[in-house]
Amino acid sequence: MKNIGVILAGGVGQRFGASIPKQFIKLAGKMVIEHTVEIFERSADIDEIMIVSIPEYSDLIWELSKKNNWTKVQKVVASGSDRFGSTNSAIQALSAYPASTKVLFHDAVRPLLALDAISQCVDMLENFDAVDVVIPSNDTLVAVYDNGCISDIPSRSHMRRGQTPQAFRLKTIQDAYALAAKQNRRDFTCDCGVVRAMLPRLQVATVPGSETNIKITNPLDLFLAEKLIQSSGTTLTFEANRLDLLKGKNIAIFGGTSGIGKAVRDLAVINGARVHVASRTKEGVDVANMESVRDFLTQVVQDSGPIDAVINTAGILIKKPLTRMTPEEINLVVGANYNGAVNVAYAAKQHLVKTQGVLVNFTSSSYTRGRAFYAIYSSTKCAVVNLTQALAEEWVDEGVRVQCINPERTQTPMRTTNFGAEDPDTLLRPEVVAQSTLAALLSQHTGLIVDVRRNA
Repeated sequence: MKNIGVILAGGVGQRFGASIPKQFIKLAGKMVIEHTVEIFERSADIDEIMIVSIPEYSDLIWELSKKNNWTKVQKVVASGSDRFGSTNSAIQALSAYPASTKVLFHDAVRPLLALDAISQCVDMLENFDAVDVVIPSNDTLVAVYDNGCISDIPSRSHMRRGQTPQAFRLKTIQDAYALAAKQNRRDFTCDCGVVRAMLPRLQVATVPGSETNIKITNPLDLFLAEKLIQSSGTTLTFEANRLDLLKGKNIAIFGGTSGIGKAVRDLAVINGARVHVASRTKEGVDVANMESVRDFLTQVVQDSGPIDAVINTAGILIKKPLTRMTPEEINLVVGANYNGAVNVAYAAKQHLVKTQGVLVNFTSSSYTRGRAFYAIYSSTKCAVVNLTQALAEEWVDEGVRVQCINPERTQTPMRTTNFGAEDPDTLLRPEVVAQSTLAALLSQHTGLIVDVRRNA
């Protein structure tokens, strides 16, 4: 018996208002549907994947399957004119499978599904024939008449908001849809609704969903999904647990002799990476000087082969009121923090294209709001975020990913120089930042601004 994930990608996205269906719009460097399918591809509970697609996009889906090496995708079938027709198309395509097969139907435009939700659905099907994923309603739900007046306000304690996946034993969903078709009924909003209407004596179990399992319906949803993907807590867990994938990778680190850079270097080496470190004080490599950056990367290739990742932790902080800073100090901060980021990106691009590699920048928690007494530092770090996001879009079609790490206050020599001795319990340890940095390096997303927090 197999567990089948069915990705429903038949919507045309009229409410979204784009020129293409919303499941094919870019989100963090990939199409929405790519994020969704990869969740099921990664799930240990899913054996096969079927994608229900608008017919004219089926070839594109097969191309995506080949590009992403989706080994579980076995079928791409034509969608119907509505949700009922699309699910029914999948059911027909599953007709040769055993009646006890577990089938999970999931919206292609819910790209932030947690793997745990899939596991819970599969487990719950051991005791029930139908399962829905639901979350509590934070708002009061109001039923209205056709004229817009309130007809009922049900108790919120009993109300839930339905999500996907919705999971069934194959025979259950087959029987429900056969009865609905026989009665010429198809005005349902979800598959559990079909089962409840056609098989009223059958219990539909529920498992808890997540507020982050949003459905992309309008442009605001896409914006929210982008911000959720940019948070380390939900997107980098898998990569953080697979640092063994660093083995054999060739990594160049600018500013890697102390603080965060050294912690990244040490953790990468422990996990089998070949790491090359450059700094202004020890190796004489100045990120503010383009030729210096180019020469270092060229030497890395000569010594160790193609470069898989470039990490730029180099930076300078001088805490002073702007008018107390000398022109030389201003140029030093701007040169290291912003010009340096530009130089590293410019010089690294040619190397990363060859390996489909990744560039990792660093910003500061001050980038969202300029801070008094380090205005130049804050503004350069804001610029680095913009640079990251722009380059992520520019380079995505060439296979180069660009990420940015945003750690809160971290226990580093640079911070001690500017702020003196602080309670270590109030600061991040560099090793924590290193873990998130290497997870972002391994992530197949791009354009991430990864917040690293002590409480994350």
